[in-house]
Amino acid sequence: MESSTISLKPIREIIQPIAEQIPKSLRGLEYLNKVGEVVESLSDEERLQLTDLLNGFLKYMIKKEASDIDLGAQGCNGKIWYRIYGNKSPLKTPIELSYIETDILLSNVLSSSQREILMEKNSIDFSYSIAIKDDLNQRFRANMYLDLEHLALNMRKIDLQIRPFKTLGVHPEIAKALSLKYYKYGLTLITGITGSGKSSTLDTIIDANNRTVDSHIVIIASPVELIHKPIRSVVRHREVGRDVPSFKDGAIQSLRQDPDIIVIGELRDPETITTTLEITDSGHKTFGTLHTSSAMESIERILGEVTTEEQNRVRMRLADVLTCVISQKLIPSLDGKRVLAKEVLLVTPSVRAAIRNNNINEIYQMLSEGSEHGMITLEQDLKRLFDERQISRENAINNANNKKRLLQLFDDAE
Repeated sequence: MESSTISLKPIREIIQPIAEQIPKSLRGLEYLNKVGEVVESLSDEERLQLTDLLNGFLKYMIKKEASDIDLGAQGCNGKIWYRIYGNKSPLKTPIELSYIETDILLSNVLSSSQREILMEKNSIDFSYSIAIKDDLNQRFRANMYLDLEHLALNMRKIDLQIRPFKTLGVHPEIAKALSLKYYKYGLTLITGITGSGKSSTLDTIIDANNRTVDSHIVIIASPVELIHKPIRSVVRHREVGRDVPSFKDGAIQSLRQDPDIIVIGELRDPETITTTLEITDSGHKTFGTLHTSSAMESIERILGEVTTEEQNRVRMRLADVLTCVISQKLIPSLDGKRVLAKEVLLVTPSVRAAIRNNNINEIYQMLSEGSEHGMITLEQDLKRLFDERQISRENAINNANNKKRLLQLFDDAE
């Protein structure tokens, strides 16, 4: 990627005097702690200069419509990397950043308490924002971590524009399942690999409820991404690590806050999963995300996260509370961008019975034959996108979970 607006020369000029305060003999955590100490001792003007340097990279990211930026440590090899429409490549500049330059630049982003967490856990999630207009901030989801004892950073741009609900393209039955107006309780899972647009889909669903129902929505996230302004609902945003210790604690505390909808950003551990099932079973409408690529895998992941002794109890509770699963992928489109492909499961009595009886393998057939309920397999949706000339046959096949089934769909159409 060519650079026409970014110069790395100012970084060298600003950081060089700071770097000279750090003994070259230091290594590992001792070195990183010293970097933090030196950064903490800088004047407000010096820290602001460092902040402006990083913000310049982020403004360039916005200009290029990139979704992510990576920099720091060995993995970036002195370059600044951007992901644009799914492809990640380095910015081409004559100057490469040294480890100490990026360590100082990135350490400056953190507060002293965040730096302590990073040193303890070797990774930290946080949110970051920059002003792009007088009344508008661009927010980013950030993760800073260690790569061979140096600081590395990924930031993902949070889409400020909430997509209209109709752009999800779901069946009316699915739309009802996602709305508090029609379904007062039950668990909906939004699933997909990292970068598949789960957060955007979840924000669209939250926004639709916020606009149509008088309610109280509690969002527990790590970190908080898009901030929803109250419209017809009270909307609380609680960031793990800043407003609440954990997803589990946030979920339990939310029960004392008179919620109608509880959004749990990620079901990442057995405690959060079982707590989510319990609060849903208590009569709340709950949404959560999982890093899984299909509806069946999502159900199996939940069951696989708990001990063998707990599986039967969790299976019964999941069968009782699960309402809907939307699994999605972003597929490279023919216009050089990306388009959403999804698998949608509505939990009918037959699906509940399959979960209770541990016959998860039967659910795919129910998905493929459940169009009257708004259900669709990923393969059926990929075939639709191909028929509409939005994606290539090759990309459809490469992104299918069940390639054999997709090839059968292609053959049946010929």
